[in-house]
Amino acid sequence: MSSQILDGIRIIDLAQGMAGPVAAMMLAESGADVIKVEPPAGDPTRAKSGFAVWNRSKRSLVLDLESDRGRGELANLLQTADVLIHDRGPAAAAEQGLDDVSLGEHYPQLIVCSVPAFPVSHPDADGPAKDTLVLARSGILDEQQAVMRDGPTFLRIPLCSIGAWHLAAAGIVARLIARQRDGRGGPAHTSLLQGALIPMTMHWARAERPSQSFARGMPKNAGDSLFRCGDGQWLHLMANPDASPLMQEAFAEMGEGGVERANARHEAGQMGMSFPNFGANVEALESKPREAWLESLWASDVPVQPCLALGELYFDEQANFNDYVVDVDDPERGKTRQPGHPYTTTPDSRVKGPAPTLGQHTEEILAETPPLGFAGHGESSGKAPLAGLKVLDFGNFLAGPLATMLMADLGAEVIKLEATTGDMMRFSVERVFSGCQRGKRGIALNLKDPETRPIVEELAAWADVVHHNLRYPAARRLRIDYDSLKEINPNLIYCHTSSYGPKGPRADWPGFDQLFQAASGWEYEGAGEGNRPMWHRFGMMDHQNALASLTATLLAVYHRKATGTPQFCTASLLGASILTTSETFVTPDGELAPYPKLDADQMGVSPYHRIFECGDKRWIAVVAESDAEQHGLLQAVGVDAPDQLESAIAGMAQEPVLWSLDQAGVPAAPVRLNQMDAFFSSRGSEQSDLIARYPHAAWGEVEQIGSLWNMGDLPASLDRASPALGEHSREICDEIGIDGKLYEALAKKGLVIGD
Repeated sequence: MSSQILDGIRIIDLAQGMAGPVAAMMLAESGADVIKVEPPAGDPTRAKSGFAVWNRSKRSLVLDLESDRGRGELANLLQTADVLIHDRGPAAAAEQGLDDVSLGEHYPQLIVCSVPAFPVSHPDADGPAKDTLVLARSGILDEQQAVMRDGPTFLRIPLCSIGAWHLAAAGIVARLIARQRDGRGGPAHTSLLQGALIPMTMHWARAERPSQSFARGMPKNAGDSLFRCGDGQWLHLMANPDASPLMQEAFAEMGEGGVERANARHEAGQMGMSFPNFGANVEALESKPREAWLESLWASDVPVQPCLALGELYFDEQANFNDYVVDVDDPERGKTRQPGHPYTTTPDSRVKGPAPTLGQHTEEILAETPPLGFAGHGESSGKAPLAGLKVLDFGNFLAGPLATMLMADLGAEVIKLEATTGDMMRFSVERVFSGCQRGKRGIALNLKDPETRPIVEELAAWADVVHHNLRYPAARRLRIDYDSLKEINPNLIYCHTSSYGPKGPRADWPGFDQLFQAASGWEYEGAGEGNRPMWHRFGMMDHQNALASLTATLLAVYHRKATGTPQFCTASLLGASILTTSETFVTPDGELAPYPKLDADQMGVSPYHRIFECGDKRWIAVVAESDAEQHGLLQAVGVDAPDQLESAIAGMAQEPVLWSLDQAGVPAAPVRLNQMDAFFSSRGSEQSDLIARYPHAAWGEVEQIGSLWNMGDLPASLDRASPALGEHSREICDEIGIDGKLYEALAKKGLVIGD
């Protein structure tokens, strides 16, 4: 078979659950040899449908790490390994000799990525690594408004794990890049909390002198643009549909007075800015079936998607065109259809095989005498992993800019080039804007005018990486597409994030996060059984796209350092959103493999895995998965059957019930409310570098969510707030050698903005 980017890299995967294993799977399908180490009884998640996806393309080795022999065999494996992934907290890791100090002394080549519940330096780092409990304790369950009631909401999408698997994969590749430079390994830790904090960069931030827009943020009761059609089906619409022929026809049928009366009957709220005829749109859309509306709106280039059931995207033409869905022959499950790869690189990712049976490769692996890998005898430079990497960011909105912000966090020098009118989010949702722009210097330029071309070309020559999420036809018109820029800089790595992927009939369609929440099935799944679909205010599909593009770009950087070969890599909202559905897959009979369903009250997925309101109006979350934990829960609350739990807990105060559950060994946590200010005042947040503070040109001191990785000896770069419009234009132009007279002439014409 042809070579892949991570050929020769060996990864030992000790993690269970979802986050660590998916990170290892993605790296396996980029060429790494991943050995999944399991206890004699197997990974407990083998009982879940998602195991087949999370652990494909790996080899399974059974080791009893409670025995001297098992620990010795693991030590032998680590001698020739490049990466170790585990999900143990720091105390459990230290007990098994898997702490950073011990591993660094014995295996200087080894990169160690742990994905515990909270960051390794946080007081809660040794807590259960379960999404629901982390979301409860952090207060993130209180950030989503429920469909039918007040109070916190059980989040059905595994927000922690889907963020953490990308952070783990990207952190490992960033550390591999640093190892190319420094000659030694080291930590590349993240956590479930940091995975969940990625979308909270939109919401959790404070400023000394906030603007009105920054202070407002995006309220919990912000409206959505979900509409019901005449056949009872729903769609998510992200732009004014009034110019589409079918809407014009509907307005004509209503008459001018009818349109006015319909607008008066329906409260537009925040949607009024985007939908000037909101009420008339509501009634028009309810007059005809969804397919008719989709056909008309798509033909008019209006961004819209249907709200689908989870799994329907596995049959989507565009998804299959771009290999975002793959067929996997599984010896236990038959021919399955599974999520593919959320990004493309050259060489590309590919599935090596189905998830292994328990211990399938034990004899094979223990009999191997693999060649010694990376020597690992260098000295730490103390520099951030991407120090020296130069990135040019043409992105707008969220998915493009977030990826480059994370590169800046990892030490890259990032220049944000935006229009003289500003990024699309700059003035409308300033807190959201600032949450994906820190660490960058900014230049404001009119790309449409050919007089600014010399600046663009000098910046392209300066850059190692170009990254953006513009629609690709627009990039071609502006001559910032890959073919145009590689003529200027043949060594360029170019990453484009799109809505629907680089190939197929929808390659150039417009898209937004909300559309892929709808199409992926999460708007229905998150709303609970039988409810109307619900938009999640976390923007998680945009974030997933950004994170996928980050991993793709870092793989390309690693590959270029190893081979000297540049490349064009991609990611998309469609590809990233399909991977979030990896808890299930399509079985040979065309059905979905079983997965937990959220109840209509959005309280949980079973009597043992849910949130409860206590008698003092405070809340708890419980995740009792084993028979022993479930029995302990019933006993601790004093009931005989699970259907009695809710009423019993409703008569108890939060603290006593949590104490009882702790004594019974039942994983539980308080569901904290209104936690933004508490987060920024928390000693745990300070200890874990989860808070970043820096001065902003207009807002004074800004506090934002801080480091999303712990790289130990390689510090994060968190010292620059989001740039004001054109804040560094002159400085950047001076650095890249733009003649001062040209700059002044362009500034006088308003083609460049800056002091």
